[in-house]
Amino acid sequence: MQPRALKYILDIESVIEELEHFKSLVENNFENYQKEIVVKRATERNLEIIGEAIKKFHSIEPNLKISSSAKIIGLRNLIAHAYDSVDDEIIWAIIQKNIPTLSEEIKKLKAGN
Repeated sequence: MQPRALKYILDIESVIEELEHFKSLVENNFENYQKEIVVKRATERNLEIIGEAIKKFHSIEPNLKISSSAKIIGLRNLIAHAYDSVDDEIIWAIIQKNIPTLSEEIKKLKAGN
C-alpha cells in the first residue's frame, strides 16, 4: 500500500475512534443523540471525512476494496450537499451497524500493509 493511501486508512481509523467517543457521550442512546446538536453535527462531519478519505483512498489504491464504498461516498455527498435531508435515524443506524464493519475492514487493510 502506498504511504499516501495508508494516511487515508489512518484518518478513517481515527475518525471511527471519535465516533465511538461520541456514542459514549450520549450513552449510546438514540434519544440522547437527537438532543445533542453538537454531537450530531460532529458525527455528520466525521462521516463526511470518512467518505472523502475513502474516495481518495480508492483513487490511489483502486484494487484494495472497502465494502459499501459507493454508499459511504454517497452519504458524504448527501451530508455535504443536501444537509437539510439528513435523517437522524439513518445516521444513528449507520454508526451502530455499519461503522463497526468498516472498522474491521480498515484494521485488515492496515494489517496487510
